[in-house]
Amino acid sequence: MIEEVGIFLELADENELSEAEALSEVGLLMEDIKERLDKMELETLFSGKYDFCDAIMSLHPGAGGLESQDWAEMLLRMYSRWCEQKGYEVELVDLLSDDEAGIKSATFIVRGHAAYGYLQAEKGVHRMIRISPFDTSKRRHTSFASVDVIPEVAEEEFVINPDDLKIDTFRSSGAGGQHVNKTDSAVRITHLPSGIVVSCQNDRSQHSNRRQAMLVLQARLAELSRQEQDDEINAERGHQREIAWGSQIRTYTFHPFTLVKDHRTGVEVGQVDAVMNGMLDPFIEAYLRWKARGSIPLKK
Repeated sequence: MIEEVGIFLELADENELSEAEALSEVGLLMEDIKERLDKMELETLFSGKYDFCDAIMSLHPGAGGLESQDWAEMLLRMYSRWCEQKGYEVELVDLLSDDEAGIKSATFIVRGHAAYGYLQAEKGVHRMIRISPFDTSKRRHTSFASVDVIPEVAEEEFVINPDDLKIDTFRSSGAGGQHVNKTDSAVRITHLPSGIVVSCQNDRSQHSNRRQAMLVLQARLAELSRQEQDDEINAERGHQREIAWGSQIRTYTFHPFTLVKDHRTGVEVGQVDAVMNGMLDPFIEAYLRWKARGSIPLKK
């Protein structure tokens, strides 16, 4: 790409391109080079074993009924749009919609270069403040939804004892046509020792749903194992881990003003609609730098 810059400059010197045309082309190339260098610099901050793996994301609304369920669905749309802009593939594993509005839960896999490395920034509680469309009095409501992000692990990395599993099948309530709803294609797997339950009902094939559910279960058990190791280390240090559900990482304000603020890094964006349409890079990039500094808050 640097060579192309030289070629355009040579063409300008030889009068085969006007100076304005050459500078315009060189400017575009330099912007592309800067963007690539910025991305490379950002990825030098990746230090985790799984940062270059695919990511498994789960969304769950908090207390608040339809308002929180609608917020969870809005987050699902936001992440889908960010993934689309990045060229990442989104594979829906499980989606439980509500008859009135929103979703009760969603699990999906994001496949692409360093998906987990970037999306780990989104793990935590997300808060929304707005005038609720479900409130006839048009009052302002605060809603919460949790986002969980774990890396997908290789099958051979975490082996599960089949005797520890309880596997149930049931009729899917999701999309997929009459075939899905008339056959027991959905799968629910319970890991008895840990109590972790994973379900998958997105595919018409019971075999495919079972494979996907096992993949998510492996990832969650591997994450549980890592969490237990971290807890042991923190116990030795005398450090009490923060309870994630009790502390939102980001607030999205739609009323009385528009602002999205990340409470870890201090980054603020006034274009809430742009953020909901997938403009997450300012928050993700700031998080990676904040994490690399050892989670030291930014100076106001």
